[in-house]
Amino acid sequence: MNLQQSLQPRGLDFLRDVSVQVSVELGRAEMKLREVLALGEDSVVVLDKLTDELLDVLVNGKVIARGEIVPEGGRFGLRIVELVGGDDTGAV
Repeated sequence: MNLQQSLQPRGLDFLRDVSVQVSVELGRAEMKLREVLALGEDSVVVLDKLTDELLDVLVNGKVIARGEIVPEGGRFGLRIVELVGGDDTGAV
């Protein structure tokens, strides 16, 4: 085995330490700018998701899973309920 072969990572293991942005989306709302400018304390923005719908889990802006909020040690946690397959990559 030469030096170049020994330096090449096996599979995609070398990507495991890459940082990504993970976010959970509760829902969305479309509003006119005047409505946004009128928001203040105690304002309520109604989102497009129902309370019993699963939340989208995004990695770098792409939905990869859906889940539900669970309490975890005085904080919010997320239980993954389903993984979402991509159009070009198959299942996650």
